[in-house]
Amino acid sequence: MEFVPYVISWNLTQRCNLRCKHCYIDAGTPMPGELSTDEALHVLDEAAEVCREALLILSGGEPLLRPDLGALVAHAAALGMMVVLGTNGTLLTVDRAQALAGRGLSGVGISLDSLVPSCHDAFRGVEGAWRAAIQGIEAAQRAGLDVQIQMTLTRDTLPEVPEVIRFSRQAGVRILTIFFLVCTGRGQDLVDLTPEEYERALQWLVKLPSDGVMIRPRCAPSFRRVLAQTKPDSILLKSDAGRCMAGKSYCRITPDGKVTPCPYMPLVAGSLRESSFSTIWRSAPLFQALRNPALQGRCGDCEYKNLCGGCRARAFATSGDPLAEDPWCTYVPGTDKPLPSHEETALNWTAEAEARLERVPFFVRRFVRSAVEAFARRQGVATVTPELLDEARRRMMPS
Repeated sequence: MEFVPYVISWNLTQRCNLRCKHCYIDAGTPMPGELSTDEALHVLDEAAEVCREALLILSGGEPLLRPDLGALVAHAAALGMMVVLGTNGTLLTVDRAQALAGRGLSGVGISLDSLVPSCHDAFRGVEGAWRAAIQGIEAAQRAGLDVQIQMTLTRDTLPEVPEVIRFSRQAGVRILTIFFLVCTGRGQDLVDLTPEEYERALQWLVKLPSDGVMIRPRCAPSFRRVLAQTKPDSILLKSDAGRCMAGKSYCRITPDGKVTPCPYMPLVAGSLRESSFSTIWRSAPLFQALRNPALQGRCGDCEYKNLCGGCRARAFATSGDPLAEDPWCTYVPGTDKPLPSHEETALNWTAEAEARLERVPFFVRRFVRSAVEAFARRQGVATVTPELLDEARRRMMPS
């Protein structure tokens, strides 16, 4: 099986204008030895050789504080990557958003942890951060950029999720990403959801009306097990959505050029100052171990291990072993019946339908194919046509 980095997250700088309580890289001042512009451009060239159509997430720290951001966006976009920004939004003006959009930026993910300004400001460590983030969302939309809201879940913010969904809908934001904290960086003492609360939160999220907003849990692969238990026919189970993809289809680059499996697992697979991106991605022993994992404890015994697999970063943060059991999962292996395995007959795609699929961004193309084929099978259809694609889109996309 070939492993491709569909998603690359790059902390361009450790410099930041906020002091967020949960920051996994303890951002504030620049990291010693951050990659220069020339080095960064070279890294982009190397990454494109491995996956030219990857989703590239440029984050920080605060990436808008990196002076060469525009040049990096333009170079990555010219290579064929889909480039998005992970930002706190406080520095994103209309002019800046338009300039970045003009250089090839596709979208932004902006952090909004509470609809109560004082709560968001306290979490982010700077008064006025909430108002500036709202202005950042508006600036991105005026520039024609796709916007998603990113919310960090804690015991205090959990009750706000339905309101944040409604706010997202009213603001024209179609995706809400909900992050479950991992005990790392400044967040190592902040995780306040117990495993039991974590489980209840997942059970609640599965049943929560989306109000036309796509809700995406992050760092919570147990969501897939809960989904299989409550909605076994969900098309999300046909994809990698929600799965821990660290080192399999996802990796992170640090400001000084080290490659790790994900932002929340500080184990280093290699340095881009010493090896090429291709060499690290294809040959690093750490990545090999994550791709063919000998999972330990309850994760190794679980009938859902191929569907879920647990959070490898959370396992490492609590045990020092990325292959250990996910300590925040309360499920007892063997409680449910073994998952059925069955071969699904292959479907035909017309040339026109395949051409339409090729226009879908590379990093979600597998999910779209699986979702459309699941829809076709439910309809008793053996061939995927452009008309079926249109019908599937109407049925499955939030309205």
